[in-house]
Amino acid sequence: MIRFLPTMDPVLAIYPGSFDPVTNGHLDLIERAAKIFKQLVVAVLRNTEKAPLFTLPERLEMLREVTAAFSNVEVDAFDGLLTDYARRRQAQVLLRGIRAVSDYEYELQMAMINRRLEPELETVFMVPAVSYSFVSSRLVREIARLGGPVSGLVPPSVERRLRAKGTY
Repeated sequence: MIRFLPTMDPVLAIYPGSFDPVTNGHLDLIERAAKIFKQLVVAVLRNTEKAPLFTLPERLEMLREVTAAFSNVEVDAFDGLLTDYARRRQAQVLLRGIRAVSDYEYELQMAMINRRLEPELETVFMVPAVSYSFVSSRLVREIARLGGPVSGLVPPSVERRLRAKGTY
């Protein structure tokens, strides 16, 4: 006998990160999560302690460009505790990407502290497509800085912006 769960209320998920720059791995998760959640907020962390390659407005603009096709995806920025931001947005889920075991250890620790701070907030882990399992913003910045090709690692519009920054 098959039992079905009761119909659930629409779920708002937040996919937080620095997105410096947004990669095809990020975009893969965004596209797949947009099919699962009623609304997905891609939230860029305003971190004054880091010196990003792209400014916050540039990262927001890049994300809006590459997510424009998804009607249920919103791009926003936040600072402070992610759980406070999620509470303000009335989100039920945090979406996190995991590429390797090392990601899992860090993300599990973050999920546990977030649960301690906001018990009603669930963390959902997704793995990227195998073809993006090794891609990170840090590696893309390093490859670009050293003059290597980033085609296929980032959307074409992001590749153009990397080139315009003079990173390669």
